[in-house]
Amino acid sequence: MAPLLDLAFVRSQFPAFKEPSLSGQAFFDNAGGSYACKAVIDHLDQYYRETKLQPYHLHPAAQKAGAQMDLAYKRLASYLNVDTSEVHLGPSTSQNTYVLAQAFGKILKEGDEVIVTNQDHEANIGVWRALSSRGVVIKEWRVDSKTGSLNINDLEQLFTKRTKLLAFTHCSNVVAEINPVAEICARARAANVMTLVDGVSFAGHGLPDIDALGADVYLFSLYKAYGTHLGVMVIRNAIADKLGNQAHYFNEAYRQKWFVPAGPDHAQVAASRGVLDYFDALHDYHFDEGGSALEKAQRVRVLFHDAEQVLLSKLLKYIDQHPKLTLLGPTDPSKRAATVAIIPKGQTPQELAQKLVDQGIICGAGHFYAVRLLEAMGVDSNTGVVRLSFVHYTQPEEIDQLIQALEMALK
Repeated sequence: MAPLLDLAFVRSQFPAFKEPSLSGQAFFDNAGGSYACKAVIDHLDQYYRETKLQPYHLHPAAQKAGAQMDLAYKRLASYLNVDTSEVHLGPSTSQNTYVLAQAFGKILKEGDEVIVTNQDHEANIGVWRALSSRGVVIKEWRVDSKTGSLNINDLEQLFTKRTKLLAFTHCSNVVAEINPVAEICARARAANVMTLVDGVSFAGHGLPDIDALGADVYLFSLYKAYGTHLGVMVIRNAIADKLGNQAHYFNEAYRQKWFVPAGPDHAQVAASRGVLDYFDALHDYHFDEGGSALEKAQRVRVLFHDAEQVLLSKLLKYIDQHPKLTLLGPTDPSKRAATVAIIPKGQTPQELAQKLVDQGIICGAGHFYAVRLLEAMGVDSNTGVVRLSFVHYTQPEEIDQLIQALEMALK
């Protein structure tokens, strides 16, 4: 049986919870970016003080800087269960996806098919749709208009011999339903279709075992997983070989430069290993047994899941019973992440969000770049939804604070 998450220990690892200006403010905008853990902030500070120069050059400080970057790639790879050469760190997931689309555009032929969903963030839809100008056929895997869910059986009608790529999300940033990634990837592989998975809305709830998922490409934003403002892009080597070097021609020998043509942000790359420092510390605090990075990642993921599910159940029950609130996505907490999108009756999402903010609830309202999903579900994307998102460091008292604030705002 997994231990209970020690919130006092967890919150001691995040400087934001000691910040006077944030005192009394309950953070429910984690889907937009989580708080950074202390280890990341410390590494970033150290890099700027000690090694803010060109890494890998001859000077000892440059060598130290390069070693810190190398360690970040290595440790991320071990937690994600992939080879170090398959981890690429770019400026953001949106930018990384754009680079990938340009790379795929060079190998796709006229008449080849790419399948996208209308459930995703626009970053994983628009760049692929743009390939239609090159003669690529874009097909849409559509959600159920009532639930916002994707039906995996629809893929049978979408796959043809010309289908080359399926781009979909691990977890929607609005309806929050967790898709069966391993099963989807297995079906795609059987049809000779490559898969690209947007894991941005999932990774903050526990880093995935990418090898077990079977995704050919997996992307997420590190700044939504307690780290620096970088996009993590895992490209399996077989796919990278097909796509080829997208950077300067003379960087052909350096695989980790292939898909980051602007070059890496040295300090942020080096500091990103702080996320794994935090996960290691969290694991060792809660578990007596050791193990590989993959085993630690699995245990930490269970810790996060169990802590979030208790709070999510309480919030969903309140929303489901309230006559002035409509929930988007599953009511069953086991089927979704702790990202909750609601539509109020009698006021706009913006009006409700402002009332919550006035009561110390940090949240947002809008379409959150999921315009196609909202339109498919009959929701006005101009006003969108109120989104309340939390992670493992959220306290039960903050859920109570949120519910009380909703009560006041909905009167």
